[in-house]
Amino acid sequence: MFIANRLKHQTCGSELARDSGGSVNINVECIAAIASKLAPTGVTGVMRFLLLAVALLLSACAGRAPLPEQNPDLPLPLQLHIQLLQPDDRQDWVLVIQREETGIRWSMMDLLGIPQARQKLIDKTWESDGFLPPNPQARELFAALLFALTPQEELAANYPGAWQYGRQRSLPERWDIRYAQPQNFELKLPHGPSYQVTPLSGETP
Repeated sequence: MFIANRLKHQTCGSELARDSGGSVNINVECIAAIASKLAPTGVTGVMRFLLLAVALLLSACAGRAPLPEQNPDLPLPLQLHIQLLQPDDRQDWVLVIQREETGIRWSMMDLLGIPQARQKLIDKTWESDGFLPPNPQARELFAALLFALTPQEELAANYPGAWQYGRQRSLPERWDIRYAQPQNFELKLPHGPSYQVTPLSGETP
């Protein structure tokens, strides 16, 4: 109870900040300060380290984008045009989604064909594909697209708490989708950017 009260009233700059999906992102320096103040004078540095490690682990788990209980039945392969809807930052990408053994492969490139992000989704876990550096924003986008592309009849089983009414679908406090067609929609992040998604025709590169 003492620790809970100290954590509740502890403040240090912007130690708690909401990311684009509404999850808590805890500042590392703030966690260190909290751990230092929670630890009595006689407690060793090991205890402080453990407190910091636990807080960081909880923060990492909270920030992960939701994934379906099972990979939905998608009409793969798919090629999609992704457009970032920001007046001061126009960006376009091509996304190729392919089935690979037991997982799904996501490959995003710019309009010049330069790879931007590559990921594999296997057993509800993202794995890097190739030598591109980690891209948390791309993983969030891919997870949101997977939610948007999930067939309506599979929605309730894969995303408890999600709802769809007509051409609007939502995972509250995370993603909002407005459909023109099943593969033509606008994706909104509550505290982040919006994307326009449209299908591309042609052979998979």
